Amino acid sequence: MQDFLQLIVTGLVIGSVYALVAMGFALIYKSTSIINFAQGEFVLVGGYVCWWLYTSLHVPIIWAFLLTMVIAVFMGLILERLMLRPMIGEPIISVIMITIALAMVLKSMVTILWGTMIEVFTPPIFSQQAIHLGPVLVSEVYLWTFGFAFLFLGVFAAFFKFTRVGISMRAVADDQQVAQSMGISVKRVFAISWSIGALVSAVGGILVGNINGINIALADFGLKVFPAVILGGLESIAGAIIGGLTIGVLENIMGSYLDIYLGGGVKEIAPFIVLIMILMIKPYGLFGIKEIERV
Repeated sequence: MQDFLQLIVTGLVIGSVYALVAMGFALIYKSTSIINFAQGEFVLVGGYVCWWLYTSLHVPIIWAFLLTMVIAVFMGLILERLMLRPMIGEPIISVIMITIALAMVLKSMVTILWGTMIEVFTPPIFSQQAIHLGPVLVSEVYLWTFGFAFLFLGVFAAFFKFTRVGISMRAVADDQQVAQSMGISVKRVFAISWSIGALVSAVGGILVGNINGINIALADFGLKVFPAVILGGLESIAGAIIGGLTIGVLENIMGSYLDIYLGGGVKEIAPFIVLIMILMIKPYGLFGIKEIERV
């Protein structure tokens, strides 16, 4: 029982980061109807930029963290303005191909600048010392990661619900034409959506990088987040959070209990097994909006 609780706790920690990145994924889709396949590369860039500022340039971690967030916001704004905005009105498959090409470009740039070796934050941002939470032994870095992930989730949830910009984003998500007729700038909302998507992914990259180190494989985080988004429903921010936590726990439990029978690797494919099951049983996710076409 203690081992099972340990798996749930560590799964919730990774799941909280999944939820953070999934929220950016869902936000971009909800506002622009675009599936961003470069979300994992945003995670990769954020992790490497913060590591470079902190380890190579010796910028204090607080300033390195803040500078990384600023860089992520500007990256999202620039990419939306230069690559995505000219594609407004074009076939959706063309826009998706743009995001795939963007993912390859960002990954290549990171490889050119920093290589492919695993890098670690030196000294560590958070302590690795283990503490007891009842019967469960948890490293402090996991608690800090969980806390920061939910802090950002809470901040952005409040932002969407209570701020004028957040209400505008929700209006655009519901109906772009009606929102525009009410004086809301749809293009501005698109830009904000991409900047927030890049921001939360960069934060996720920093948090995961401090646990497992940073290398080029961090880009795969975006693909592992995709099942979480599908589980919750592509249009649902709350669903993305629930989906991220669920996938994190299921991935951890399936990997631990099935690896001994299947020879390993279950943890890496577990999210995609869940994805297939979701699409077969509930294609629109737990909180997704079912589309009905009448002829």
